[in-house]
Amino acid sequence: MSEQPKLLWQPSADFANSSTLNKYKKWLSSTRNLEFDSYQELWQWSVDYVDEFWESILQFFEVDYSGTYDSVLSNDPMPHAKWFEGISLNYAEHLFSKGESVVPAIIYKTEDSKIQEISWKELRARVASFRSFLKESGVEMGDTVVGYLANTPEANIAFLATNSLGAIWSSCSPDFGINSVVDRFSQIKPKVLIASAEYQYNGKTFSRENEIKAIADAIPSLEQLVIVSKKKLHIPTNLTTTLFSATLHDKHAHLQFQKVPFDHPIWVLYSSGTTGIPKAITHSHGGILLEHLKYINLHADFKPGDRCFWFTTTGWMMWNYIQASWLARGTLVLYDGSPAYPDMNVMWKFIQDARINHFGTSAGFISACLKDDLHPAEKYNLSSLISIGSTGSPLSPEGFDWIYESVSENVWLTSISGGSDVCTAFVGGVPVWPVYEGEIQGRALGCDLQAFDPEGNAVIDEVGEMVICKPMPSMPIYFWGDKDFAKYLDSYFNMYPGIWRHGDWIKITKRNGIIIYGRSDSTLNRGGVRIGTSEIYRAVNQFDDYADSMIVFYEANGVEHMPLFVQMKPGKELTESLIEETKKAIRKNCSPRHVPDQIISVPEIPYTISGKKMETPVKRILMGQDPTKVVNKGAMKNPEAIDYFIDLASEK
Repeated sequence: MSEQPKLLWQPSADFANSSTLNKYKKWLSSTRNLEFDSYQELWQWSVDYVDEFWESILQFFEVDYSGTYDSVLSNDPMPHAKWFEGISLNYAEHLFSKGESVVPAIIYKTEDSKIQEISWKELRARVASFRSFLKESGVEMGDTVVGYLANTPEANIAFLATNSLGAIWSSCSPDFGINSVVDRFSQIKPKVLIASAEYQYNGKTFSRENEIKAIADAIPSLEQLVIVSKKKLHIPTNLTTTLFSATLHDKHAHLQFQKVPFDHPIWVLYSSGTTGIPKAITHSHGGILLEHLKYINLHADFKPGDRCFWFTTTGWMMWNYIQASWLARGTLVLYDGSPAYPDMNVMWKFIQDARINHFGTSAGFISACLKDDLHPAEKYNLSSLISIGSTGSPLSPEGFDWIYESVSENVWLTSISGGSDVCTAFVGGVPVWPVYEGEIQGRALGCDLQAFDPEGNAVIDEVGEMVICKPMPSMPIYFWGDKDFAKYLDSYFNMYPGIWRHGDWIKITKRNGIIIYGRSDSTLNRGGVRIGTSEIYRAVNQFDDYADSMIVFYEANGVEHMPLFVQMKPGKELTESLIEETKKAIRKNCSPRHVPDQIISVPEIPYTISGKKMETPVKRILMGQDPTKVVNKGAMKNPEAIDYFIDLASEK
C-alpha cells in the first residue's frame, strides 16, 4: 500500500473560497438543490449524472446558443454519442462575448523583440478585417483554413477569423518538415494557407520560403496563400498571394459570428505521425467550448485579467488549449522562440517582465532547470505567479520539489495530463485540494477516468490501464477521412469494447490523486513485474553526468532485451564506474528485475516535435521492423537522432 507523500501546497481558505469551482458548487446548491461536502463527491456526481453535469456547464457559463435540444446526450455508445442535438453556437463568439476590457487581450514577445500588447479593441478590429479577407477569398462555413505559423498574434487572429465564419482551422509550426506538413494538411483539403516566411530559434532566423513553395505546390485544394512577413517578397506558386499585413486595413469590417451545429468541426489536430500518416483528429465547436469553459474556469481557475501563458508552438494541442484563457476573460501571453536561449533563465525572466500569473510548461523543461541547478527565485521577482502548469510527460517527484524549493513555496503546481485526442486534461488541477509530491491533484469533472487491471476491473492504489468509461463532449467527432470509424475504434476501443483506453499506465491513489508512469505500450514488463519508464528516468536523473536517457524493453527471437540509452552532458563520458552506480540506483529505487542489460551512450535521444520521447518507435526498430514504416523523420524534433538506432538494429 502506498504511503502518503510529502504535502507541498495547501490552498488557503480565501484561495479555495474565491475559486470559480467554489462558486459553481454554490450555484448548484441554489439552482439545483445539490449539496457536496467535498470535491470527490462533486466529481462522483459529475460522472454518475453525465447529462445533468454537462447541462449545468451550459447554463452556469451562460452559453449563447440558438435552437433547442431534446436531450443532452444520445443513447449511442462511444464513439458515436451525440451531444445537444438541435442547437447551434460559435466558439469565437464566446471569446468576445464580454465586450471590450481595459486589460490587454494579448501580450507577446519573440527572442529579439520587446514585450508588446494588443488591446481587445485592436484584436477585434484585426479579426474582423481578416475575416472580411477570408470571406472575399471564398471561404465559407465548412471550408478549411490552415496555418504554417510561428507562435505570434497572426496565428491567433487567423484562427479567430476562421472560426467566426464557421470554417475549420488546423495549424503546424514552421519547424515542421515539408512532408510532415503535407501529410497533415493534404488530408483535410484546405482552401487557404497562411504561412510565416521565417521564424526564430536559439538566436537564429530560419527562412521558410522554400518550404512554403513546396507545401503550396503539393496541396492541390489550395486557392490562396497569405504570407506573414515584415518585408514584401515573392514566393513563386500558382496561388493568389497576399501579405498578412495587407489584409488588416479594412476599417469598416464588422466582426460577426456564424453559429454552427454543436457537432460542427472546430479544428483538426493530429497524432504524432512518427509511425505513419498522422491521424486527423477532428473536434466539435460545442464539445470544445463546453470542455474549455469547464477546465479553464473550474480546474485552472483563470480569472478576468489574469495573464495566462503556456510555452507551446502552433503544432501542439496546448496552443489550441491556451486560446481558452479568453473564455475566462484572461490575457493571452505568447512567446516565440527557444525556452533555453540565451540560457535556461529566459522563461523565468519573462515571467517577471510580463507579470505572468499562470505559467505553463513541460515536465522536460522543469527537469532541465533542476538538472542545471537553477534557482529562479533568487534572481527574479516571481511574485505574480499564481500557478505553474506542467504536462507533456510525467513530472518526477524531484521536479515537484524543485518548484517549491527554487521557484516559490506558495505557487499552485498543477501537473496535468490529457492530449490532442480531447484537447484538454483528463486529470489536473483542483483549486480546493492540496498538492502532494509526485501526484496530479485529481480527476477532472465529467471525466469518468479509472485504472483497469488486466481483467478490466477498476482498481484503487494499484497500477492499471487508464480508461474513460463514459463519453466526454470534447472526444473527437471523427478522424478526418475515417468514414467507417475503423482508425478511431482501433485507436481507443480495441482493448475494452465501448470503453476508451488511452494508453497510459496510471495509479489512482487512496487520496484520489493520480500518478502516471508513462505510456502503457512502453511499459517495462519484466519477470511479470510492470513499472513505467518514468520510474527508471527518476533513478537516472540522480546523476549529473547524464543530459537525457531512454529505456526500452522488447523481445526478439524469444530473447528479452532491456537496454538503457543515455545522452551524456558535454565533456562527460560513460565510465564503468558510472554504469555500475546507475545500475545500483535502479536496483535500489525500482527493482532488481529492471536493471538494464546494457547502458549505452548515444549522441542524442529522439523526440517527436511535440516533445515526447520516442520509446515505442525505437523499440519497434530494435525488434527488426522496417524503420521507414516505423518512423516519419519529418514528424521528429531531431530526426538525425533516430539514425543511431537504425544503425544499431542493422548490426544485429
